[in-house]
Amino acid sequence: MPRCCVLLVLDGLGDRSHEALGGRTPLEAAATPHLDRIAAAGANGLYHAGFLGQALPSENAHFAMFGYAPGEFPGRGYLEARGMGLSPDPGTVCLLAHFCCVVEDSGCLRLFRDKPEKPAPDELAALFTAVGAFCHDGVTIRLHPDKGLFGILTLSGGDLSTAVTDTNPMVDGLLLPEPEAMAGCGETARRTARAVKAYLLSARRTLAGHPVNAARARRGLSPINAVVTQRAGMARDIPPFSARFGLRPLAIAPGTLFTGLARVLGFDRLDVRDTSDAGADLAQRLQLAREAVAGYDFIHVHTKAPDEAAHTKDPRTKMAVIEALDAAIGQAAGPLLADPDVLFVVTADHSTPSGGPLIHGGEPVPLCFHGPGQRRDVVTRFDEIATAAGCLGTVRGRELPYLILNGLERARLEGIRDTPDPPACYPGPVNPFRLEDA
Repeated sequence: MPRCCVLLVLDGLGDRSHEALGGRTPLEAAATPHLDRIAAAGANGLYHAGFLGQALPSENAHFAMFGYAPGEFPGRGYLEARGMGLSPDPGTVCLLAHFCCVVEDSGCLRLFRDKPEKPAPDELAALFTAVGAFCHDGVTIRLHPDKGLFGILTLSGGDLSTAVTDTNPMVDGLLLPEPEAMAGCGETARRTARAVKAYLLSARRTLAGHPVNAARARRGLSPINAVVTQRAGMARDIPPFSARFGLRPLAIAPGTLFTGLARVLGFDRLDVRDTSDAGADLAQRLQLAREAVAGYDFIHVHTKAPDEAAHTKDPRTKMAVIEALDAAIGQAAGPLLADPDVLFVVTADHSTPSGGPLIHGGEPVPLCFHGPGQRRDVVTRFDEIATAAGCLGTVRGRELPYLILNGLERARLEGIRDTPDPPACYPGPVNPFRLEDA
């Protein structure tokens, strides 16, 4: 009986067909003998973390993959703040923020370059210092540096809301949206939006005349003359993964976002970093998972490489990355696949088209369950088309962790009440029946 699930997430693996690949997706076109062998020995299907056609970012998709409802999601700004090591107080709004280059257009601002040429470290520090603190109408605003041009903007003081619009259009050439309260929201959201607007205007004025930009102009570089924000978040009362599913979890996933997600959901984590060799990175993570199987019930192994390759908008680049990852799986996953204590699940969080204007796509992604007791269907290839013929069908949203519990033979029979607040697993944390004293 499998005792531990290793969930391998190949971020952004799904795609669309491309004429450059003969009408195939990068995954279809890639040589993936090791993923194909896993598919041939397992139960296959498709997965979508939301509803079909919905384009999800990684943070929302993983939240569903780990068994949490959309209404419990605290917002990416909060997750990244936690990933940076911040501990925002309840009621503090956290927004993703970064420096960019804008131009004025008829009294508005147009995004000229979302990611201008990166300044030197001392210049970058000077820019963060220049716009690092601000107050407006009793709201204290701080800009916390993360990596490069990126940081977290926090707002605290009185009643504040995450229900505010983004000011980052994300695409060069588009106008910056006005900070506004979301439809149907009241004065708290409007107060928050006004504070964001006041800060961004102040930052714009400060950056426009900053010596760093004068020096950049002399070097023929774009000015860094604005800050933009998006994806507001705030702390929520979220039950830890172990309490909800009765599984001790470990995350082997790099980056601020996944560090924050692990901290918010109560995962232990191993500190791994991306290098220029995505295949070697994944092989190392699979080896770490093998070493950790004895101490955990659920291990999340992650690589962002397919998603990053897709954002180059070159399907051949993504195909090459997929082949490198498949080779890494062949190199390092063998002991996990051969271990009767391991349920090995491989899938993706979303599709990322390597062509066209979309950031992420709404198509489902391949899914395979490999381990003792898993049905073996007719599928012999791990791709978006072949796995659709598998016995799992189309799995959606929070169904994934329940299927994992089922594969671990820990599924709770509906209606069983062995504890006042039953988790999804069986048995629960039971209070033993005690005999009365004589």
